[in-house]
Amino acid sequence: MRARKPSSSWIAPCLAVAVALVPATAYAGGGDTVGGGDVGREQQSQGTRQGKTLGVQTRIQTTVEGSPHSAKTGTLTPANSNWDPPACWYEPAYTPKQIEATVKAIRQVKVFGVGDFVGGVFDSYFKEGHPYKDYNLDKQGDGQFWAAAVDDKRKDEPGAKACDKLPFWVPNGKPPKEPLAVTPKILAEYAYGQLPVPDTEIEMAPEGETKVNLPTWVWLDKARFKKISVTASLPGTDLSATTTAEPVSLKIEPGTGDAETYPASGECPIENGRIGKPRAKGTPADTDPPCGVRYLRSSGDGPYELQATLTWKVSWTSTAGEGGDLPAGEFGAGQDVLVREVQSVNR
Repeated sequence: MRARKPSSSWIAPCLAVAVALVPATAYAGGGDTVGGGDVGREQQSQGTRQGKTLGVQTRIQTTVEGSPHSAKTGTLTPANSNWDPPACWYEPAYTPKQIEATVKAIRQVKVFGVGDFVGGVFDSYFKEGHPYKDYNLDKQGDGQFWAAAVDDKRKDEPGAKACDKLPFWVPNGKPPKEPLAVTPKILAEYAYGQLPVPDTEIEMAPEGETKVNLPTWVWLDKARFKKISVTASLPGTDLSATTTAEPVSLKIEPGTGDAETYPASGECPIENGRIGKPRAKGTPADTDPPCGVRYLRSSGDGPYELQATLTWKVSWTSTAGEGGDLPAGEFGAGQDVLVREVQSVNR
């Protein structure tokens, strides 16, 4: 009888048990290998086996340039809420020997005979010609099996389940036709989520407490106002992309409708390499700032929460000559502002 090609619907529960009991040589977030030396690396696959796909933890490595001078950092939220880059992709993962070792390791799982059952299913796929024969051992060194990898920061999103294929063979130097195969653009989009942008810690004068109808000056420390780049590359390939974010403006939201912003739009642009301007000593209290807010009513017993959001322009380049713009990103923080009534003295 001819063996059936694996069906994800009926092998998934058994496979989940089997692979959970098989040790793996893992990559820590695109870093160096961790595990049992040369023998372990030869006998095990790179990565953790995710669900029914024999997926791997991504081997993408990232480097940062222009690290923010701040202990507090975060990641950008795309200003375009409709932007939906892949949460998973396929990348080079297994050599023929590693696939053979992986299936043999699964067969060693003796719980309720799951190992033999699931191992038999994969032998049909990788060994018995449906579609691969003898794990492609005769092609060792000529290519790799590509497998599903997931962006760990987005693993709980529905899109992380889009890569549901078993590992497939790709000859060296021949890009796969699979739409979700890793590309420079996918690397650039992955790097977008790794950009360590600094906390938006604005300076204010007066700081923390102000008076009704008196302008509060707001500015951003020039030392924080720098480009940041992340380069994402995939070892063993020529795939690499650099994503760069550059701050362009600051948006102020006073935390109440009883306020006016400077400028009226609430968007403070770049001027002379900085956003806003510190209030100089001796400046009259009622002088309008280039960037700031004027509260029209007391905050009462508690403060208003002023939200300051920095907008970053994002672009990418790659070693393949591809590049372009990515959606602008936003990152902000709130700051409490107490607003008091002006006390008058009647004589």
